[in-house]
Amino acid sequence: MRIHHLNCGTDCPLGGALFDGRSVGPLGRIVCHCLLIETDAHGLVLVDTGYGLRDVAHPHRHPEPRITLPWRLMLNIRLRESETAIRQIEALGFRAADVRHIVTTHLDFDHAGGLEDFPGATVHVMQREYDDATGPRAGIVARNRWRTRQLNDVTNWRRYGARGEPWFGFDAVRDLDGLPPEILMVPLPGHTWGHAGVAVRRDDGRWLLHAGDAYFYRGEMRSARRTCTPGLRAYQRLMEVDATSRLSNQQRLRALSVERRDTVTVTCTHDPVELEACRAGTPL
Repeated sequence: MRIHHLNCGTDCPLGGALFDGRSVGPLGRIVCHCLLIETDAHGLVLVDTGYGLRDVAHPHRHPEPRITLPWRLMLNIRLRESETAIRQIEALGFRAADVRHIVTTHLDFDHAGGLEDFPGATVHVMQREYDDATGPRAGIVARNRWRTRQLNDVTNWRRYGARGEPWFGFDAVRDLDGLPPEILMVPLPGHTWGHAGVAVRRDDGRWLLHAGDAYFYRGEMRSARRTCTPGLRAYQRLMEVDATSRLSNQQRLRALSVERRDTVTVTCTHDPVELEACRAGTPL
């Protein structure tokens, strides 16, 4: 399997290095790291989609905006058609119809905006995430994070329970419908109750774990001591549904990233340094 590392959305929040840990100006840079996996017999597989074409064209059309104004302003979202998954896939010489599966870490607006750009794909999601995203939403965060206009036209869902088989001390949902056994979901609740990482076994036998929003900053992994910028620390707290679950799973991931460093590479969605390292094939 060949894995492409895509940035399917850029946010530039005011605060610079207080968010990304390296910017020298007033604006930070946060990415939306998605995976495009070429398989031999199962077509193309996307892990998350980032922002989509309709987000770029109509992000705030009323009465049900695809991305709400408070979140657009807070994150200073830069919506660019060239960064959508569909346009990047086309630039690689593929078509939307070649994407047969999309495996989602969760359905927040910055992860699921491009689902509609691939109408023929099967969308894999945890049952709890689907229920929370499509059901009644109470509270300001829930009303802003899950956007029904991004999900209404998606019809081919595959939903999974959280129980699974052991994978490096985690539960893992294997045998995803229509997907090879080298791709599995790893439930990691806390950011949302139905949040999951996506593990991919590479051809060299190593695992790549896309941990979604289980953490946001590179300093939260690969060291016994956690470090995180003030901006991302605050944003994680704002978006969490349960601090205990989030921090517990983050600690378990941190231990995995240290103890199994030779076997498992852990990356998240929003850290630009991790994305650059994955693209370059350099160690994290």
